[in-house]
Amino acid sequence: MAHFTKPAAGSWTTNYPELGTAPVDYTDSIDPDHYAAEQKAIFRRTWLNVGRVERLPRTGSYFTKELPSAGAGTSVIIVKGKDGVIRAFHNICRHRGNKLVWNDFPHEETAGTCRQFTCKYHAWRYSLDGELTFIQQEGEFFDVDKSQYGLVGVRCEVWEGFIFVNLDPNAAPLTDYLGPLAKGIEGYPFHEMTEVYHYKAEVGSNWKLFIDAFAEFYHAPVLHQGQYTKEEAAKIQQYGFEALHYELAGQHSMISVWGGQSPPKDLNMVKPMDRVLRSGLFGPWDRPDIDGLDSPPPGLNPARAPQWGADTFVFFPNFMILIWAPGWYLTYHYWPTAVDRHIFEGTLYFVPPKNARERLAQELAAVTFKEYALQDANTLEATQTMIGTRTVNEFLLCDQEILLRHLHKIAHDYVNDYKERTNGSAR
Repeated sequence: MAHFTKPAAGSWTTNYPELGTAPVDYTDSIDPDHYAAEQKAIFRRTWLNVGRVERLPRTGSYFTKELPSAGAGTSVIIVKGKDGVIRAFHNICRHRGNKLVWNDFPHEETAGTCRQFTCKYHAWRYSLDGELTFIQQEGEFFDVDKSQYGLVGVRCEVWEGFIFVNLDPNAAPLTDYLGPLAKGIEGYPFHEMTEVYHYKAEVGSNWKLFIDAFAEFYHAPVLHQGQYTKEEAAKIQQYGFEALHYELAGQHSMISVWGGQSPPKDLNMVKPMDRVLRSGLFGPWDRPDIDGLDSPPPGLNPARAPQWGADTFVFFPNFMILIWAPGWYLTYHYWPTAVDRHIFEGTLYFVPPKNARERLAQELAAVTFKEYALQDANTLEATQTMIGTRTVNEFLLCDQEILLRHLHKIAHDYVNDYKERTNGSAR
């Protein structure tokens, strides 16, 4: 992984000549055949983040995760065993294939705590480590060996409290896959930030288009001008937006930006509500008093810029972590459901508030985030509608859109490599 500094008249993109500078073909976001190939080549063969360890606080804690992008109906159970190990299993009973863990609606995710898993259909039971422990009327079966009919396991590993699964049993270890970008932020106090706000929505666009939207800030002065005061919006539009640093590392990437100072040097930059609650688009202004914030990991703020505000880490294929200077973080997930639709999840993590004012500051940040995320999502549906006409297939990308250029290339590389290994098909 190389570290580049952009000269005054230079270019980030040309630091990575393999990307090229030509217009990018967006057919990959509208072609059903390409989407079908992505399911097999990408989502069934890469590490997918499904949550954090705080969701499994005790023995028997579990949650389910639907993985539509990895094939129709794919669902996994993530559970903490009696030995404290977090495991994952395909959410399917070995008797007649019923979904094992679900509540009233089989397509909805669920969570809870149990001593064992019991199938709703015929009451077969499985231990927390996946062993088949009970068969209803076992004597009616023929030479059954319960040890051969446990739950089907899924590769499951944990990095910095983030739980990942991989449907490919032969995949490389998680830390190898995440690589140096993840290594550079190890030690950040993610575990201290357990106050959670979560949003989930189905968006009418290809999954890569929403990643595109959050992987560049070129659009921010225009699309999100309503989040600023009128004077500040005019100033940003006049001078534009230039990020502090971009970096590509294998299939992953990151962008570092200014902003998020707490409090702003000029309070006229923000709205009256922000001033009262000392919070807003960049989160609460008052940094929490916890270890790890004043001596951050080396991978944060690689430009060492005093005006640093946030770093966005894009872990391919569909997971993003945004670490904000004031001391909180945000995650995005993008779960494809069709070539032109996906489920978007945004989750905000704060240090638990100590009083009502801190709680309101966090709530304002969460509501403000929802507003600008909706602005992005609305624009993306308009994009999907028009590129679907195929009137134009190739689009110009500027130097600040280097992460977009990289994302579409990597997705193509995975599909092309898979087709080569399966004799030119996407079986």
